[in-house]
Amino acid sequence: MSIFNNRNKKKAIIGMVHLAPMPGTPFYIEGSYQQTLDRAVADATALYRGGTTGCLVQTIDKVYPTKDKADPARVAAVANIVHEIAKATGPDFQIGVQILRNAIKASLAVAQVSGGSFLRCGALVGATLTNDGLMEANPLTVMQYRKRLNAMNMKLIAEINSMHFKALDGTPTVELAKSAMDVGADAVSIGSPDEALTVAMIGDIRAALPHAPIFLAGYTNHDNARRMLALADGAFVGSCLEEGSWGSAVDENRVHAYMAQVNAAGE
Repeated sequence: MSIFNNRNKKKAIIGMVHLAPMPGTPFYIEGSYQQTLDRAVADATALYRGGTTGCLVQTIDKVYPTKDKADPARVAAVANIVHEIAKATGPDFQIGVQILRNAIKASLAVAQVSGGSFLRCGALVGATLTNDGLMEANPLTVMQYRKRLNAMNMKLIAEINSMHFKALDGTPTVELAKSAMDVGADAVSIGSPDEALTVAMIGDIRAALPHAPIFLAGYTNHDNARRMLALADGAFVGSCLEEGSWGSAVDENRVHAYMAQVNAAGE
């Protein structure tokens, strides 16, 4: 199942567009914004031409606030990038926004105004401990703002057990999945470098919530994509689509090769 109208008709594959530090953040390099914008559009275009369902525009920095807030300059800078990506790609290309760590309302505003269609939510339910401190969900304020913006069609993908979220109180993954769907999430996102653990989580969620779309939060590559995407409904995909080390430019040929494996999933 899918929360999107998929370009590849089978699985929702979301490639990562990583942004350098934005204006309004401590590690922003003065004068670097245009280069970041140009690179983001180029990466998104490579993902679009390579056949992915869409991209996730994600802010990257060294330190982040853990509350649901963001500097106005940072929000404006991301909004402009999302707008430019929307102009450079097709209307069926899904554009997501994630202003880290958990600026869900700001991300929602950017997506709604600038041509996005979904969010990846760091903490929509529960709480997790990060390098920047405690990150706690506040689903009521998120859903109130979603309603206020008339953005109920904006899809929310909730992290529940991944590199970005580990339940602080040990709440089982299935219970977090139920909570996320109950408060208004459209899908949940999970993932572990231990493939067997990821498969087990998928099985547990499927048993409890057979109609909940499940995204893989990383850890797929050209070798395991066909196997893993036979089980999940979609995936966030980053480094294996890039030219070199993490954070390098997206390589369109790698995208085509990855999508060939995905489209073979389940055959």
